Amino acid sequence: MIQAFKNIWSIPELRMRVLFTLAMLAVYRVGAHIPTPGIDATALLAFFEQQKGGILGFVDLFSGGAFSRLTIFALGIMPYITASIILQLLTVVWPYLEKLSKEGEAGRKKITQYTRYGTVLLSLVQSFGISLFLEQQAGQLGPVVSEPGWSFRFMTVLTLTTGTAFIMWLGEQISERGIGNGISLIIYAGIVVGFPNAVASTLVDLQSGAISAFTVIILIGVMVAVVAAIVLVERAQRRIPIQYARRVVGRRVYGGSSTYLPLRVNTAGVIPVIFASSMLAIPQTFGQMGWAQNIAWVQNGLALLNYGEPIYNLLYFTGIMFFCFFYVSIIFNPMDQAENMKKYGGYIPGIRPGKKTAEYIDRILTRLTTGGAVYLGLISLLPMILISGLRVQNLPVIGEALDAILPGFLTEGLNLKFFFGGTSLLIVVGVAMDTVQQIESQLLMRHYEGFMKGSRMRGRRG
Repeated sequence: MIQAFKNIWSIPELRMRVLFTLAMLAVYRVGAHIPTPGIDATALLAFFEQQKGGILGFVDLFSGGAFSRLTIFALGIMPYITASIILQLLTVVWPYLEKLSKEGEAGRKKITQYTRYGTVLLSLVQSFGISLFLEQQAGQLGPVVSEPGWSFRFMTVLTLTTGTAFIMWLGEQISERGIGNGISLIIYAGIVVGFPNAVASTLVDLQSGAISAFTVIILIGVMVAVVAAIVLVERAQRRIPIQYARRVVGRRVYGGSSTYLPLRVNTAGVIPVIFASSMLAIPQTFGQMGWAQNIAWVQNGLALLNYGEPIYNLLYFTGIMFFCFFYVSIIFNPMDQAENMKKYGGYIPGIRPGKKTAEYIDRILTRLTTGGAVYLGLISLLPMILISGLRVQNLPVIGEALDAILPGFLTEGLNLKFFFGGTSLLIVVGVAMDTVQQIESQLLMRHYEGFMKGSRMRGRRG
């Protein structure tokens, strides 16, 4: 591996791509510390301390803390992700977009252009909503906005929308002139930036006796095991063999070859986790508004949906399962795949072309999606269990009985302060695998050794 890193700097083009990527990520991190005018930073920080577990904290995770400081990059790349998902969903139901998606490079560029327009539109709406929302909020140290009014709203909309457009441009530049997927790397940088503070906080707690050395050892072991499980599942795929019949056209013979259709275990990626987290964060956000804080039944219902509560965990896991199947059904159509195979003379050995092939692919995809959904759900729930436990004692009727049966580390957790796992760890490991795979492809293309001797590193799309 050390030799592979040396080889990176031996190739001028690859070296420039890596340096360009690092430079663009550095620009992103600098912008994440430039504040938006008109904000009382101290009051804003105190306000966000009260919003943990809501949708605002969820957005702050992907912006690398820029949202809680309301910097010029406060919206982060989330409007672009939302616009991309909306365009992807519309491709299934809107014939015009479906036609564009089948026109190759020209159609892809057109859809990318629509995604940019959608990003700007969503940024305008979200930034204006944020400006109105912050004008009405006050932390423990006073109002968040020192001088509310249309001047503040206009400046906030202009600043945040421009910041998101600039981040989108940075991501596209990284994808074109750097190494790896630019948008994914920006999200990656926003997440890992909090890792040093998390490690330092854990070490401070260890020195002060707040946590034991045994707990830290368990934590490290679980982290290694979880990362290994993510790498294993993200690389896992079911290969369906496909045989192409021989065709004679003039003096040339076409087909007669065999290949395979790769179906990933986790076809949906991290999208179901994001959807499920967003849905559960919305009620908490509304519950923290002024009009809902004085309604007893609303607060009692929201108490059951607090982060880490048994009902929350159950709905979270169920939501991940649902969105896994929903998203896979949108992005992969077994009937279209079967028709394309039949069109080019391909067939699965032992399976009749057409409808039977589609049913066969759909049956395999359903099994893989079930396994992938359970995997995503368990990985996402793991940090909650380690931090605060299952909290089964809060369940009515059966809570006390379950608390007496289950071991303490499951019901009470390990009381760790720093968050790992779930959405963040899935993104970090997945993006790292994709980036390393692209670097290795560049090395192998120039006859250098990659990171793995005797085998090739395969990312999520490898």
